[in-house]
Amino acid sequence: MPLVTVLPHPELCPQGQAFDVKRGGSLCEALIANGVAIEHACDMVAACATCHVLVRQGGETLAEPDDDENDELDNAWGLEPASRLACCVKLKDGDITIELPKHSRNHARER
Repeated sequence: MPLVTVLPHPELCPQGQAFDVKRGGSLCEALIANGVAIEHACDMVAACATCHVLVRQGGETLAEPDDDENDELDNAWGLEPASRLACCVKLKDGDITIELPKHSRNHARER
């Protein structure tokens, strides 16, 4: 099973975290299931960019983003070449390390 390592984020994951994800599993669903309260305002249909993450290691093990993901990424805060939408990332065989951006394009955080 691939290992997902989440780098520390002051609000969403202060200590950082690492967990295994079943091959083919959704990164967004895995983050939520492991207590990382990542935003997902569109219910994980790639329509809001609030689940924006930065893949710091292991990005080459993931499928390339499709056109829908690329279009929505244009709306993400702090877009970088390593940017992905967690709702679109399906884990393969490789481990990944992600960073959660400091901000989201959401004006009000759901709690």
